[in-house]
Amino acid sequence: MNSALLYARSRSAPATLALITATALFTLWAATLTETFIDPYRRIPLLALGPLAAASAIGTSLHQRAPELDRTAARPWWPTRLAHLLALTALAATTLALSVPGHSQEFGAAAMARNVLGATGLTATATVLLGARLSWLPPTLYFGAVYLSYSAPGMKTATLWTWSMQPGPQRGAWAVALVAFMVGTMLYVAVGPRRKRR
Repeated sequence: MNSALLYARSRSAPATLALITATALFTLWAATLTETFIDPYRRIPLLALGPLAAASAIGTSLHQRAPELDRTAARPWWPTRLAHLLALTALAATTLALSVPGHSQEFGAAAMARNVLGATGLTATATVLLGARLSWLPPTLYFGAVYLSYSAPGMKTATLWTWSMQPGPQRGAWAVALVAFMVGTMLYVAVGPRRKRR
């Protein structure tokens, strides 16, 4: 059997793809409801939940089920890890961006793609620090804290903290999300997921 296919099966690729697809379909349904389509500010919950669900699915797929086999492989693992993470992130960012039609300059496709990148970066970092099975926890806590505190005075302009709630073209929010993605990707590619202690 092809090594790429074996790798994909060992990382639960079919389940991950199904979860990303289901997330995009649910987001599309919610984004096309009349009140959500007319008022882009009603999309803010979707900009948090959609990327979180996709990033959690990606993080779970980064789990190594046979680290001993991975360590004894003849080829280095970093190119495979990089391709795996980039392919799933590109798929999630594209499908979720397409699931929020209209108002792309406010809380639409650009903001959704940015949040997928940022959430995936946080998840990849958590995979290295906590392991793939708990990688969903830090991004969920962060996105939840930002969502709950966003209405407080002064929070809407605190781009460094509230980048996930900013409109799509906000450059500072993009910068933070891209840094989070690059740091998470480099850490995961270089180190791999944290191994369970026996």
